Amino acid sequence: MKNKILVVLALFWSVCVNAQKELLINELDCDTPGLDTQEFIELRSIKPNFPLDGFVLVFFNGSSSGGNSCYLALDLDGYQTDVNGIFLIGPSTLIPFPHYIIPENTIQNGEDAVAIYKGEGTDFPIGKMAFFDTRLIDVLIYGTSDPDAVTMLQIFKAFDPNIRQINEGSANNTNSIQRKNDGTYYVGIPTPRKLNDGSGVILTGIKLAFNKQKYTEGDTIQITFQIDQIIESNLVIEFSVNNGTFNLTDIKGELKITLQKNQYNATTSLIILDDKDDEGDEELVFKMAPLPEKYFSINNNVRIRVDDNDFKIADFGTPLNPTYGRVKAQYDKDYYHVLNGKSGNDLKWALQSIIANPLIVRAQTYNDLIDILKEADQNPENSNQIWQVYLEKGRSKLDFQTSSDNNNAWNREHVWPRSRGGFNSIDEDEQINGKNIFWSTGPDSLRHANSDAHGIRAVNGVENSNRGNKYFGQYSGPAGTKGKFKGDVARCIFFLAVRYNGLQVVGGYPEGQIGKFGDLDTLLAWHRVDVTDDFEMNRNNLVFDWQKNRNPFIDLPDLVEYVYGNKKVYPTN
Repeated sequence: MKNKILVVLALFWSVCVNAQKELLINELDCDTPGLDTQEFIELRSIKPNFPLDGFVLVFFNGSSSGGNSCYLALDLDGYQTDVNGIFLIGPSTLIPFPHYIIPENTIQNGEDAVAIYKGEGTDFPIGKMAFFDTRLIDVLIYGTSDPDAVTMLQIFKAFDPNIRQINEGSANNTNSIQRKNDGTYYVGIPTPRKLNDGSGVILTGIKLAFNKQKYTEGDTIQITFQIDQIIESNLVIEFSVNNGTFNLTDIKGELKITLQKNQYNATTSLIILDDKDDEGDEELVFKMAPLPEKYFSINNNVRIRVDDNDFKIADFGTPLNPTYGRVKAQYDKDYYHVLNGKSGNDLKWALQSIIANPLIVRAQTYNDLIDILKEADQNPENSNQIWQVYLEKGRSKLDFQTSSDNNNAWNREHVWPRSRGGFNSIDEDEQINGKNIFWSTGPDSLRHANSDAHGIRAVNGVENSNRGNKYFGQYSGPAGTKGKFKGDVARCIFFLAVRYNGLQVVGGYPEGQIGKFGDLDTLLAWHRVDVTDDFEMNRNNLVFDWQKNRNPFIDLPDLVEYVYGNKKVYPTN
């Protein structure tokens, strides 16, 4: 009799829980093939057009390292579900377009949980442990063929005694977890922005298409609005293009269009005005205004590149077409005076006393490096671009990599790979502080090599992956390039080995020896063949302005022979 009573109580509790839910987790796709550009989570309200004020969606990491803690909380104030009670959350690459945008590859896959609470986003800081109290509205514990999140299940059994972990499938699966009307879950083909049972109002989708994805000032942008079914009356759509410095002063044209009944598409045009100001390359964001309730956007917030044709050209050349002697080293005449007459370790320590002086030298955050590289690695032939080391060509500064996809992007290359140097980022490295906020740093501050601009270059994202952590000699650049980066990276390595205690340049390829880097003979040869040019000197000056130290092997190239070569006593200058 006791067991029967417990079963009845459990069923009664489950019915009560489902009955009181104003908002449910309707569908989850936590893992998709490739780069997770189509992952999403979908909520559903019992009432259509239900306001989501006062609700928070919280994601918990149930892995052993995550410890059942919060890694993301989305405050839903100001949003509402659609005519079918659906609210879709996902990246801007998701089709159909979501109501709430999160970055690609945000939702973790594997023995995790997602929950709806009543409250504010500030109630759920990163690291807060999963919990059950009266604020909890709904929870889904899920995995991708992972072991059960035992502790997470125990935490939420107080909410639902019948709770279990739902597995979406193995890694890179094509499934989603979907809720049935009875509250149970099944795995099937994803149905974002649709009711899982196929019922509800059939919405008309509107898709944006452009004649190009990249434009130059003076070009005409042609935008086509495509609908996926005939409409019975005319529909007026308003849209905007503002983003950052790009605004209505940069374009000419009407920001609305009428889709005629009984037609599938309509086209309009905007002219990008060709001014004489160098504003840098920009992106406009094409965004449709909120649509009537029976319509939805298949894509929206589309970013369109506009290249500025008023860029500046420097009076010195690129590394591929180098010039010499036009850019002067910007340091005091006594900057290197302590080197006079020194040799061996005394010479190295004298150098270190200059470039690692804790009273003068500054260290910036790893994210500050983005701005530093935009200055220091600027393409001399186009001020709106950076110069990509290894690939030896320019790329727009706008193309800095911000997601897991490194195609058509540039990022930060540690010339001395972090895995071979023993330095890495900390939380504070995520900040962008600017030139006047910095860390004090000295010879033993090895971690600061992680953000030392003298050892980091702007690089093509794919080529950064191709290089990996290979030593120079093992890696000699992409096929078909001229190798005009070789002396530059050699002098980066020589600088780092003097600047930081714990780093050493050695012969050969010292696998498994953190802090040692090779090959010395290769680096010496590269230094001698690819001599310092104006691009490198200009870079040295700009980094000096940020960090208050210079790479002496750029200013005094022959110094390499006294520190790493066969010459002995450095002469008095």
